Order: sequence, then C-alpha cells, then structure tokens
Amino acid sequence: MRHVDASSLIERNRKVRTVLAAILVANWAVAVAKIVFGWMSDSAAVTADGVHSFIDGGSNVLGLVAMSVAARPADEDHPYGHGKFEALASLGIGMLIGVAMLELGRMALDSLLHDRHPTVTPLMAGVMVGTLLVNLAVTTIERKQGEKLQSPLLLADARHTLSDVGVTLAVLGSMGLVSLGFPKADGIVTLGVLVVVARVAWGIVKQAVGILSDTARLEPQKVMNLTLQVPGVRSCRDVRSRGMEGTVYVDLKIEVDPLLTTAQAHELADAVEARLQAEFPEVVDVVVHVEPGGSSQRPLANTTRV
Repeated sequence: MRHVDASSLIERNRKVRTVLAAILVANWAVAVAKIVFGWMSDSAAVTADGVHSFIDGGSNVLGLVAMSVAARPADEDHPYGHGKFEALASLGIGMLIGVAMLELGRMALDSLLHDRHPTVTPLMAGVMVGTLLVNLAVTTIERKQGEKLQSPLLLADARHTLSDVGVTLAVLGSMGLVSLGFPKADGIVTLGVLVVVARVAWGIVKQAVGILSDTARLEPQKVMNLTLQVPGVRSCRDVRSRGMEGTVYVDLKIEVDPLLTTAQAHELADAVEARLQAEFPEVVDVVVHVEPGGSSQRPLANTTRV
C-alpha cells in the first residue's frame, strides 16, 4: 500500500478550507448586493439571482464544516480516513440548491401571474455587471484550486458558482427586455434560471452519490489488461475499485503458478501494485488475492496487501 503522508493531507485540507473561506466572503457580498437591489427594483429575477448567490455562501459554510471533519486522520472507526465527508458536503450542496429551486419557482409564478413590473436603473445594471465579474473570478479560481488539490468539494462548488454566472447573464438579458417594454421577461427568465439550477443540482448530487455508493473508479477491463502484462500472472478477475478522485482503492484476484512460494507470490503481487500505480497515480491501495492457477484450493497467499 502506498501511504498518503499525513502532513500533506493536513496541508491539503487547510488549503481547501482557505479557498472556501475566501469564496464565502465573495459569495455573500454578491448575494447581499443582488437581493437588496432586487427588492428595491421589485425584480423577481434579480432577487432570485441573489438567493442563488446566498445559497452559494451557505454551501461554503457547509463545506468548511465538512472539511474540518474530513481533515481528521484515519482511526479505528474510519480506517480509510474521513475523506467521504467531502462527498457528503457536496450532496448537501445539491440539497441546498433544491431548496432554492422551490423559491425560484414561487417567485417566477408570482411575477407572471401578478404581472409585476420591475424597475430597471443604470445603477442596478452596473451592480449586476460587477457581480458577474466577481462570479467569473470566483469560479475560475475555485475550479483551478479544486483540480490542483483534487477536491470534489471545491469542484462541485465551482460548478455551482459557474451556474451563477449563467444566471446573472440571463438576468441582465431580462433587464434589457423589461426596459424595452417586455415586463413578463422577468418571470420568464426566472423560470429559465430554475432549469439551469436543476441541471447543476443533478450533476452535483450524481457525483456525490457515486462516491458514497462506491461506484467503480477504474475500468475493470483496463485493470485486467495491465495486470496480465506482469510476467507470471496467468489470469486476473474480480476487479473492484472505489473511492474519490484522488484516493482510489483497488482489489483483484490473480492466478499464478501453483509451485510458487509464498515469498514469490508476494513479490508478484508487489509487481502488480507497481504496474497499476504507474498507470493510475490516484490509486493509493491495492489488495491482491493470489490463487494457484488451475486449482480450486484455498488462496496461496491470503489477501496480500501491497
């Protein structure tokens, strides 16, 4: 097994928390600006955009709490570490977006059924353009840091913030239509925002559920082909993989010459580990079950962890 340095993991989690804290400040500053000007102008679309940004900030708080737990080292109760708490936080983000969707739908219908007419001013337009630029910077920084730190939480939140960019662009478009004499554009665009938010929520929840339900991280056939390239391996089967993007666990069964000694079988298992980790750097643990070829006897080397 290739052990992950504890100090490196702690430093990585500290960096994730630092990014989340900075994004939290930016998201809530943007949210306050949108909500205030949305209420002042009686615009459902702008207010909905503000609610969306506020949910962004709420997801950052959730992420910070989750990371404080995920940073804990492995223990007897969690021998694989606490990394999945990041995925739980991502799932929580998806749930928060779902709550926001209900509010967006209510505001859109209220705008359309009651024929509300938002007031568009140059100041409000300037505020929306400013928040758009902030969101573009936020999502770019968060995505790059998520890729660098291999954090599904940061990547999920970056997609969430990116949806805010699309929402703000749509709201700016609705403001232009309202100023040209199409007041119902406010409610129609709000419904469009609802669709965008729904797609983002689905993507985030799908990723989180995949991690929590131990969805296969590697293609079994590719793992088998690589394993069979190791001299001495007669066959490979029952390949399983799970984990997160940066920490994948693999176990498999191989058949070898039944005349090999236990030491030789262990060396062969080491070779399989080295071959897989050379191809998949994200693999941190390989468990090889070595069995004698052409025999139904018990494994030659029980569950050799390498």
